Amino acid sequence: MTQSNAAPAQIEHAHHHHSVKIYIDRVEKVSSNPTTGIALYTLGSIPDTYVLFREVQGHRDDELVPKTAAEVRLTEWEHFYSAQGKLNPGSAA
Repeated sequence: MTQSNAAPAQIEHAHHHHSVKIYIDRVEKVSSNPTTGIALYTLGSIPDTYVLFREVQGHRDDELVPKTAAEVRLTEWEHFYSAQGKLNPGSAA
């Protein structure tokens, strides 16, 4: 009886993966949700020397999206942007 109850739960869990529209560097993209940081960097074609940030509402700092396999949950029309990983304003290079 326990096995028959497990199957509907697995099917229900699989249906929680759906697609959402997001913006990465002002370009509309479609991503599975949930996704991973690695997948977002790939979707946005983010160069290796750049990092990706999730825009946060209000007076808080935007959130760094780590380039890992950790799960990232998305919200429809959420905005992300890339920036150089190491900024050195006084550098001559």
